[in-house]
Amino acid sequence: MTRIDLNLIRTFVVLYEVRSVTLAAERLFVTQPSVSHALGRLRELFEDTLFTRSREGVQPTFVAEQLYDTLREALTRIEGAVQGVRQFEPATTERRFRIALSDLGEMGFLPLILERLNREAPRAEVEVLPLQVDQVGDWLASGKVDAAICRPPVPGSRSQALIREHYVCLLSEDHPRIGTRLDLPTYLGERHVEVTRSSGHGSAEDVLKAMKLERRIALRVPHFSVLPKILPGTELLSVLPAQIACMFAAEGGLKVLELPFEVPAFEVSLHWRASSEKSAALEWFRRTIAEAIIDGQRC
Repeated sequence: MTRIDLNLIRTFVVLYEVRSVTLAAERLFVTQPSVSHALGRLRELFEDTLFTRSREGVQPTFVAEQLYDTLREALTRIEGAVQGVRQFEPATTERRFRIALSDLGEMGFLPLILERLNREAPRAEVEVLPLQVDQVGDWLASGKVDAAICRPPVPGSRSQALIREHYVCLLSEDHPRIGTRLDLPTYLGERHVEVTRSSGHGSAEDVLKAMKLERRIALRVPHFSVLPKILPGTELLSVLPAQIACMFAAEGGLKVLELPFEVPAFEVSLHWRASSEKSAALEWFRRTIAEAIIDGQRC
């Protein structure tokens, strides 16, 4: 095995990551038969089936598991070297960029990012992957995503702080008992909407527990995105990051008040893998993301 087509390595890596011939074809911009043909050649080269069919798609064999890290690293290095010497032109690029975002990121940051990209690189494509904090480090290292935006640190990645955030209270603008200020007894006396802790935003609840205080929960929901539909015209209160709260309030029917107790502020950062810094395209992508979000802060 002295000559290996680079496209075969790329097909192997993508198929390993997505575990689906259909998804691999979509990501590689080829047909499913092309992926199947490439897989056949890979099986001949490595004298192994590499992937077996399952109800969920395809599963790697032991040999494929052993090959993946080496081939992924080799592919990343080769692509980085090629991209590093190419001149990147945003106005004409048709490149696909991949970014991992939480549901809050999709609501608050994605419109800002797309507005900037549509202006500077109208033919570029963006693919958004739902953020999984426990996997994003591996996604960056393997090249599954080019960048990620999240609150927690990502071990092994480079990062840039984008905004410093804090939590606020969001409620109906015509709440019958709350005007322009909110004190602690009033806050505790009202009923609340809680966004489940799986969202990664449980700091306010932690502070209240440390103070041995408890709020009355009327509704628990998994995502912040439903709040603009739920809160107007009710007496319910909710806690969320200020950027999103201000965006929701700007749509009408809601107002934003500071919390009557102190919750630590936090930074939201952009993360990327160090090896991608050699790519002019990815350097431009990161810079564009950062500028769009920093320039677009609402409050």
